[in-house]
Amino acid sequence: MILLRKQLSDAPKTTESMSFMTNSENSSAHVKSVERAFLLVEALAHEPREHSLTDLSKTLGWPKSTVHGLLSTLVQYRYAQQSEESGRYRLGVRFFELGARMGGMSDIRSLALPSMQRLNRDLGEMVQLATEDRGEVLYLEKLDSLHLIRIVSDIGRRLPLHCTGLGKAMLAYMPPSRVKQVIREHGLPAFTAKTITTIPALEKELAEIRARGFAMDDGEIMEGLRCIAAPIFDSRENVKYAVSVSAIQANMSGERLEYAKKQVTAIASEISKAIQSESIYSIGQRQ
Repeated sequence: MILLRKQLSDAPKTTESMSFMTNSENSSAHVKSVERAFLLVEALAHEPREHSLTDLSKTLGWPKSTVHGLLSTLVQYRYAQQSEESGRYRLGVRFFELGARMGGMSDIRSLALPSMQRLNRDLGEMVQLATEDRGEVLYLEKLDSLHLIRIVSDIGRRLPLHCTGLGKAMLAYMPPSRVKQVIREHGLPAFTAKTITTIPALEKELAEIRARGFAMDDGEIMEGLRCIAAPIFDSRENVKYAVSVSAIQANMSGERLEYAKKQVTAIASEISKAIQSESIYSIGQRQ
């Protein structure tokens, strides 16, 4: 930039304009590189296998030279690994190290787990903890059912808010403007015949959830599945998390269903008190 200004010293206005544009272009280029690096990491993480340079280039639609340059940097900093035998790439151990550090912090998962374990032993059904992230349910923790036939779910999985017990438990306590934003961005797609797909019906459902203190998914995301979820309140009475129990409908009905409702609500209240009494590290923020 100093050289450019010396060369064009007889045209100060043009120099300042070109200088500004060049700085802006450099900044945009840096941001674009960071964006591409993250997209490349997501491509590596999409499937738990090694990826060839050609496959990654095709998946991302970028020239091999661009992908190779980014991979070289990721390998250098241990965010990617290259196999000596095949030359293919996969995520590096650095992600594991960072994940282990985050997992070791005092967070919502460690505070909620003892209560979740008691609920799991009491009911024998799958217990899950979730938060809302970018208008979706993000699963943070789960304890599998004690039955031989189990519902498949994974930590880190994402599902819609409007048709899951956990999602509706959090959605019910969001500001109306945020609810509208979620609907605008994600819609109300149907997954089964029981899925709520209209705004009036959803608003009515959310009002009922606030009145009774818990949410239910009765075959709305998957036929034959029943879920009861309750909100978890922080010290400001905001709901950032929810806890649930899920089972096959036949395993949770009648008196057992009524008992489960009471237990889930009680556990959610217990976890709420725990996070209200401690300063915990949450996803991307201090509570």
